[in-house]
Amino acid sequence: MASPQEHLTDALAALKALQDKDVVAIRSRDLERGHRERLVRAGFLKPVIKGWYIPSRPEESGDGETTSWYASFWKFCAAYLTHRFGDEWSLSPEQSVLLHAGNRAVPGQLLARSPKARNKITNLAHGTSILEVRAQIAEHDAMENLEGMRTFKLPHALVGCNARFFRSYPVDARAALNGIRDASELLAVLLDGGHSTIAGRLAGACRNIGRDKLADNILGAMRSAGYTVKEDDPFADDLTITLPARERSAYVNRLAASWQSMRGDIIELFPTPPGIPDDKDAYLKAVDDIYVTDAYHSLSIEGYRVSEALIERVRDGTWSPENNEGDREQRDAMAARGYWLAFNEVKRSVTRILNNENPGEVAADDHGAWYRALFGPSVEARILKAGDLAGYRNDQVYIRNSMHVPLNREAVLDCMPAFFDHLREEAHAGVRTVLGHWVFVYIHPYMDGNGRIGRFLMNTMLASGGYPWTVIPVERRNEYMQALEEASVKGNIVPFAKFLGELVRESGRDNNRRL
Repeated sequence: MASPQEHLTDALAALKALQDKDVVAIRSRDLERGHRERLVRAGFLKPVIKGWYIPSRPEESGDGETTSWYASFWKFCAAYLTHRFGDEWSLSPEQSVLLHAGNRAVPGQLLARSPKARNKITNLAHGTSILEVRAQIAEHDAMENLEGMRTFKLPHALVGCNARFFRSYPVDARAALNGIRDASELLAVLLDGGHSTIAGRLAGACRNIGRDKLADNILGAMRSAGYTVKEDDPFADDLTITLPARERSAYVNRLAASWQSMRGDIIELFPTPPGIPDDKDAYLKAVDDIYVTDAYHSLSIEGYRVSEALIERVRDGTWSPENNEGDREQRDAMAARGYWLAFNEVKRSVTRILNNENPGEVAADDHGAWYRALFGPSVEARILKAGDLAGYRNDQVYIRNSMHVPLNREAVLDCMPAFFDHLREEAHAGVRTVLGHWVFVYIHPYMDGNGRIGRFLMNTMLASGGYPWTVIPVERRNEYMQALEEASVKGNIVPFAKFLGELVRESGRDNNRRL
């Protein structure tokens, strides 16, 4: 008789065979009952709705653990909708625009259309759902497959969006609209349907993002065809945002629109930059003095169990993996050693900034060295492969319990140069600080270490304004992560700007008391 371990091994082999075929939405019939029940008990399979499952990991077995679901959401929904409706379904025009704009955040409710739909809500895991609406779907020549989701092509989606969408999702609407190369793409749809009101809305939206020629061509063509068109800017945020006309990456456009739309709130909420200090040596000494506290909290935020004693051993040089078996094997010790090495690299970057070098240029030059220092000890200990230090990630990554889905590898390669361009050109140190941290972790360019490097980047940008080095306390981790989530999923930077601004003010008061 086979042992329980042998039964589980067989079940895992069956699950692996499905995953090798890129099956994410697993139906009851895909696995025999015994395999399915063992995998659920062991935490390798998680039920979503009756008869449907997703792969999971045993360490994510808690009721509030959402990572597996958010990582599976888009593929699961595509498989479920295809099972229900075959090829007779598509997302709504509004949801299509969000995907065209590079917004992969998991929605609370996914709106899908089908002529076979029953106008009902299907509740999924963790408060998410699908609303299926009986409505016209995208015609064959207006349909596009985006990562398995059947969407309206961009011109058709923009024409199909209601006016409210532009007010509710201004960053996404602007980013998507900038993906239109020529007015003819929109005019083919507008003229065919006689959409004069929508033409005026899209012309106003184009002018709002600096695409005057595109706006004029839309208006001219519609009027030449005999339509009365009144231009109307649909955005309600009183901003005019200029996007590069020839930029085709939706992710880069979204980054530019986010940066421009968020900076006003940050300038209003963040403390006024005190300016580069005259006594640079005193500033750097204060950075040294805060190292132990900073390392403890930054590593603890990431879940490492690191004591202040271990951090001191690393700094003092008494940490010895060559002579101490415990040091050699301890993952947390590797993290502490890497943090010390990276901290010193960051200090060199801060010194360059205090000597009036462009902070964005410094960060672009040096962030790779911070990353290599951070993980060098883990490579030496053979916990990681040397190739892991090669550069930006080459695979998809997910953030634990976050509805934000980080960018794919191609988008990372597009966005990181654009990100550093924004840092170079930004005049306000508070904006560099808040958006420097948030955009970096939003992109998530590395497989690991993004949070730690994001906080290093935050502090180098603080130095560019003469702000004190600031520690994010592990005791406020939930507040910190929720503020980042609010910015990443809802485009609301205010909670994060307030959170960091408060910590910077506290750090300034602490510095004054020490002086």
